[in-house]
Amino acid sequence: MTGVGAGAVPGKLPDVGTTIFTVMSRRAAELGALNIGQGFPDYAIDPRLARALADAVAGGHNQYAPMEGSIALREAIAGKLRASHAIAVDPAHEITVTCGATEAIYSAIQAVVGPGDEAIVFDPAYDSYDPAIRLAGGRAVHVPLSPPRFRYDWDRVRAALTPRTRLVIVNTPLNPACTVLRAGDVAALAQLVRDRPITVLADEVYEHVIFDGRRHESVLAHEELRARSFVVFSFGKTLHATGWRIGYCVAPDALTRELRKVHQYNTFSIAAPLQAAIAHYLPRHPECWQGLAAFFEARRDRLLAALAGSGFGAPGAEGTYFQLLDYSAIAPAEDDLGFSRRLLEEGGIATIPLSPFYREPPALRYVRLCIAKEEATLDEAARRLRAFADRAAR
Repeated sequence: MTGVGAGAVPGKLPDVGTTIFTVMSRRAAELGALNIGQGFPDYAIDPRLARALADAVAGGHNQYAPMEGSIALREAIAGKLRASHAIAVDPAHEITVTCGATEAIYSAIQAVVGPGDEAIVFDPAYDSYDPAIRLAGGRAVHVPLSPPRFRYDWDRVRAALTPRTRLVIVNTPLNPACTVLRAGDVAALAQLVRDRPITVLADEVYEHVIFDGRRHESVLAHEELRARSFVVFSFGKTLHATGWRIGYCVAPDALTRELRKVHQYNTFSIAAPLQAAIAHYLPRHPECWQGLAAFFEARRDRLLAALAGSGFGAPGAEGTYFQLLDYSAIAPAEDDLGFSRRLLEEGGIATIPLSPFYREPPALRYVRLCIAKEEATLDEAARRLRAFADRAAR
């Protein structure tokens, strides 16, 4: 058994290896390649946010914060939800600050999924969902979304429900497929779980990164779903500060109590000066979220314009700070893992293939790029992609 010594007890996730993000980023560093695969910005955070953090440290916010999060930050979050989505939330009993969105997702799953339970996830799925379900003793039921549109087939979802289904996980905007839920999808989800003992977990970390005049259809805005949902958000995405690892979960009082039972024995308390800095910054600078869609849409459009006529197909992302590229006209017979490796080694650019986000991937000819980059980085990425496509066409 690989990785297990004689007499050792096998781990709970024997088939789980290093994530595709780590693999591609490590190889990119070894080769000195341009890394636009992993989802993090390469530009500085707002200097006013940086000063707020320095002030928080100097001001003594250096000891344990409350387990559920500082009340100042939870009140600021409630204010943002009211201002951005016209949603009223109780900061004391419905908001919990977590170690990034990933911890919120993990703690929510552990709170409601037990041995023998089933949880529905939609592929391509963010890669933390399945392991967290399995660690809870549950089974992930993967419902695929088919390219090129990656739309939800609610009849197929209904057929996947069983008496053991306890959770449905949705992600909007969807990383990695770059699509968004429509109002009809939210209504269909509500109808699906009605009168069933099913909780919803909505991963909405890209809530403000939606393009072309679309609107964010938050599960929190649907009264029926809100009563049975965990909804997860991330300041890493909103504030361009992924390394701060500050997320939060909004849920009704009863679900929040269950979440906190897990959270208090998981990360317990999140970095106090970071919470204080965000609590100070957020209500004073609402433009930090109000301008996100335009900021990233301009970067998406810049990249798409630079790749026009290159041979790469690029259906404009509906949301997230990612963009899919269809390479089927360049290498129609090559799978996405092989293509992304060749693009890295021969083209000097790291992307992320789509197939690792499926349990049973269909034939896929897509790689994913991150557009949360300096304009010069995107320009260089486009140059390298065009040069690779030109060589492939010869």
